[in-house]
Amino acid sequence: MSNTKQTFQPNVEFQKTARIKSMDEYYALTKKAEDDYEGFWGDYAKEKITWKKPFDTVLNESNAPFYSWFEGGKLNVSEQCIDRHLDTRGSKTAILFEGDNGNKLEISYKDLHTNVNKFANLLKNFYGVKKGDRVVIYMPMIPEAAYAMLACARLGAIHSIVFGGFSAEALKDRIIDAQAKVVITADGAFRKGKAYMLKPVVDDALSSETPVEKVCVIQRNNEEVTWKEGRDYSYNEMINSESAICEAETMDSEDPLFLLYTSGSTGSPKGVQHNTAGYILWAQMTMEWVFDVKEDDVFWCTADVGWITGHTYIVYGPLAMGATTVMFEGVPTYPDAGRAWQMVEKHKITQFYTAPTAIRVLHKMGENEPSKYDLSSLKVLGTVGEPIDPPAWKWYYEEVGNSNCAIVDTYWQTETGGHIVSPLPGATPIKPACATFPLPGIIGEILDPETGKKVANGESGYMCITKPWPSMIRGVWGDPERFKKSYFGDVKKDGKPVYFTGDGANYDEDGYITITGRTDDVINVSGHRMGTAEVEAALAKDDNVAEVAVCGRPHDIKGESIFAYITLKTPCEDEAAKIKELNNIIKKEIGNIALCDNIVFVPGLPKTRSGKIMRRILRSIAKGEAITQDTSTLEDPTVVQQIEAIVKS
Repeated sequence: MSNTKQTFQPNVEFQKTARIKSMDEYYALTKKAEDDYEGFWGDYAKEKITWKKPFDTVLNESNAPFYSWFEGGKLNVSEQCIDRHLDTRGSKTAILFEGDNGNKLEISYKDLHTNVNKFANLLKNFYGVKKGDRVVIYMPMIPEAAYAMLACARLGAIHSIVFGGFSAEALKDRIIDAQAKVVITADGAFRKGKAYMLKPVVDDALSSETPVEKVCVIQRNNEEVTWKEGRDYSYNEMINSESAICEAETMDSEDPLFLLYTSGSTGSPKGVQHNTAGYILWAQMTMEWVFDVKEDDVFWCTADVGWITGHTYIVYGPLAMGATTVMFEGVPTYPDAGRAWQMVEKHKITQFYTAPTAIRVLHKMGENEPSKYDLSSLKVLGTVGEPIDPPAWKWYYEEVGNSNCAIVDTYWQTETGGHIVSPLPGATPIKPACATFPLPGIIGEILDPETGKKVANGESGYMCITKPWPSMIRGVWGDPERFKKSYFGDVKKDGKPVYFTGDGANYDEDGYITITGRTDDVINVSGHRMGTAEVEAALAKDDNVAEVAVCGRPHDIKGESIFAYITLKTPCEDEAAKIKELNNIIKKEIGNIALCDNIVFVPGLPKTRSGKIMRRILRSIAKGEAITQDTSTLEDPTVVQQIEAIVKS
């Protein structure tokens, strides 16, 4: 594999004050982890966590792959995120909230302490929530969502957030699997200047038998909703009578903190379980290392708390380190494509973290918008969720970051709890659209699935983590066999099962890691395996391509052919000529074997409200299959019918 990517060195001024200032420092940390793995993690656990009782052992591997970290340690995550900051940061803004309409609310650590304690007392005293109970949170992006999470943590209850775009059926399935006794929701919220509703979805989910006893309803948009007597109660009416003092439950290091359900392509949702100490340790450490957040910084992650990114990098990570974190109710393109950059200017945001899909949309809708705002406060730009294509990376770097900000292209998963492969902004020479190197303490390797050996530079294989790490998934709720089969059943190293991410990856000639996409998103054309991300990256090099998604389609001769869905920035008059032009790019970038048999131009791609492209829907359309997936979570469900009509025409 030829290394054709330009390399960008860290900003020299930024580097001077960065926590990790050079690759020499990075290599020293990775060597420390390799030489004394338990000592590495044990030292950081002592430094970063405020323990009620110190731990006895760092790592227990006796029941692999059900590993235990920091056994004997006692703590509470709510205290880690709030109480320990009160003496030194009580008046500092913990959460900076901006509503859809632009209203601003600054919540200090002292205010956060009061609000979380009151919410915890309400849950305990009225709703009967106690340690070990499961509470489902189905909420919009408002501060009460963070209060609810931290209130559950304070009581030792296990929260399970269900993204507010999920359907009633999806919500019910998760409630039943977790055996949740309480649901916390809102009447609704605001989006693109209009009220939308959540409570009716909860009503529908609870219309048949579930374990839910009571529902706590935050009145946000004050639209009329149905109240079921004896089940539904108003948070707004009850919260003020609760005490602002609530003693935090003492938790073991390995007590569960939360469940977060991931949807597989088939089968029931998996309840990914994260436990207390290891998760909060890594959430804080990656905030400090990857984003290099300092005391006076303002950190904005644009995700929703319904996803792991929102858990780790809106709530738990920023608050554990005592930072100011931004919560945003709206969408970054409303009322126009300058909204995000207006917020950066207004709030003096220093770190901005979003998805490649959002970057492409912002680029498409407002290519010149960043230049209209003062973005000089920005220090670090981040991407998350999928590989970023080079054109989007270039615009992000040059127009948003003014060629001064490092772009940390973070690779991680719900199951990993936090970043596992990422550049360090003060140390790593960055290659566009490249995840670069495993973080110190993460023993990440690309392995040959057949031999279990690390592949050579220039080769591809499976992205694995070959040693347990503190923030790793602790299990699939109620299904230990599924946990072992899903994550430790595919790849072995030295005869021992290792954690397989499910993603393919390759090393370039310098040992840099590039993630090529899910191994189940591999297209086999005439015996040649190609990751969809590789083909997508090639097509995205065309200046008029705004978005692209690729999938396989059954082919009588080749086995599979490549089917591409493309959204153009501006319509083309001669589609046949454009298709030929795009295939010429693929021919140049990859070769004839990757030429697309089908390229269709579509008005948009089916995406969830968090920006994730629903590729399973696109695969079904390409194959001519009926759409059986739930489309209620899509930003624009009508785009599915539009695409189907185009493909059939």
